[in-house]
Amino acid sequence: MRARAGALVIAVALIGAAAAIAVAAARGPSPPGTLEGRVRGIASTLRCPVCQDLSVADSPSALATQMRASIAQQLQAGRTPDEIRTGFVAAYGGLTLVAWLIPFGLALAGLLLAVGAIRRWNRGSATSSAKPVSLAPEDRRLLDRALLAAQEDVE
Repeated sequence: MRARAGALVIAVALIGAAAAIAVAAARGPSPPGTLEGRVRGIASTLRCPVCQDLSVADSPSALATQMRASIAQQLQAGRTPDEIRTGFVAAYGGLTLVAWLIPFGLALAGLLLAVGAIRRWNRGSATSSAKPVSLAPEDRRLLDRALLAAQEDVE
């Protein structure tokens, strides 16, 4: 009987803990109360244009420092976090797609140039072996003399 009562108490405690965790997860994190906390919350969602692997909140760069100051000023002016993010994305994030596409474009252009060069090279080597080379009369006489001298040396 005591074992059943103990198991029941543990089950109720686990159910209560699970309910408390579910309520906390559903509510999400509470918004930061201080201006510094709100600035950090917004800055952590933006990437530093200088460092690019760090958020504006974590970057030590001068630009990130200026961006955090700008976020603070905009919050004090009454702008919402979404408005602030949109402004920074418009100012710094407009070239993101272009920056990703440029290397692929350059690689494709290089590949096309290489294919064209190989085709020209193959076409040039095929045609050069097919047609005889015409020499000027003086060059022809020189070549004939050199060939005759080479034949005499061999015999």
